[in-house]
Amino acid sequence: MGKKITIIGINYYPEDSAIGLYSTEKAEYLVSKGFDVTVITGFPYYPQWEIRQDYKSKNYLVKETINGVKVYRSKQYVPKDPTFIKRIIHLTSFTFGNFINLFRVDKPDIVISIVPFTTSALLGWFLKKRYKAKHWVHIQDFEFDAAIDSGLLKGNKKFVISKLQSIEKFVLKKADIVSTISFGMINKLKTKTKTNTYYLTNWIDIKKFSNDTIKTHKYLTSNAFKILYSGNIGAKQDWVFFIEFLNQLKVIDNVEVIVVGEGAEKDNLLPKIKDYNFVKHYNLVPYDELPSLLFGADLHILFQKTDVIDTVMPSKILGMMASAKPSIVTGNLKSEVATVFKDSNGGFYFDGKSMEDIINQIILLKENKKMCLELGRNAKSYVQEKYAKDKVLNKFISQLKSF
Repeated sequence: MGKKITIIGINYYPEDSAIGLYSTEKAEYLVSKGFDVTVITGFPYYPQWEIRQDYKSKNYLVKETINGVKVYRSKQYVPKDPTFIKRIIHLTSFTFGNFINLFRVDKPDIVISIVPFTTSALLGWFLKKRYKAKHWVHIQDFEFDAAIDSGLLKGNKKFVISKLQSIEKFVLKKADIVSTISFGMINKLKTKTKTNTYYLTNWIDIKKFSNDTIKTHKYLTSNAFKILYSGNIGAKQDWVFFIEFLNQLKVIDNVEVIVVGEGAEKDNLLPKIKDYNFVKHYNLVPYDELPSLLFGADLHILFQKTDVIDTVMPSKILGMMASAKPSIVTGNLKSEVATVFKDSNGGFYFDGKSMEDIINQIILLKENKKMCLELGRNAKSYVQEKYAKDKVLNKFISQLKSF
């Protein structure tokens, strides 16, 4: 048996999107390579912001084994309406609940803390001190920076964030190595800590996007030009821009917009789109249906708020590109996502003021299948080269073994 590794983070299987998916695949890949892996996590709740039905009646503390991974859970508070204060209570309940689990797991050689939450790294530091283990902090999102950039903080909330940022500074300083998912985020990380850094990008299992095995998803069977958004319906996306996009798009014939997602902004968004007869909404599909869903689109869209630069590298980008379909993405022109689309020639990246250009581009794509095919091939080839699962995780394991 290889080294004993404990992973700490709030998102894990059966959550099968975003951070939950990556943490699960990382843990199971490590098991497949001979490591002894334990996970400390919460109850599955994301992106619905509700504990899954099959977990609601379980005890406060749960231990289970999933695909060779020992999983310890503590039932955290999950608000239905995640306001700032309720998010802080949510974070705190996860942290204190899983402090108990620190005394239930076996002695690890390496602790890997997944951020968000930053307090996962605080738990990891405690485990490191208790067992003299190595501590690797992996940042999927600078959660406090993102909260500030997206306008979630006003007034005395900044006082709370300043305290949380002091925790962030402490755990980054005490870690043995800190990784994150984009080069822009690495640069930001270097302004926060002198601890050694490592580039650990998210990945895509490209084998699941083989054209030979994918069938058209039931949500995407119309003959219209199908524009798809699939993912979290949250505060980081620009839904004001999206509604204006729908207003501009309604003059174009034979176009359908499909929104597949859930999240904190879902209840605000759905009443606003119900009057558009060319727009459909569905809840998130299981992960094993995702390739066929993405493959069935003619065009992918992702509208991000333009004031966020490199604090987030959206995981959904890789799936969009792996589907061999073009994408139109908005956001800050200095972001790493902008660089990805420039380098890949697999779609188009605009700022949040380019509505006319976006509509004209859609008209062009709608009438030019050859262009769509070429852009899609470019996108898939790019992620296959840069973000293939085996390539990324084998490199990570090599680093882990030398750690």
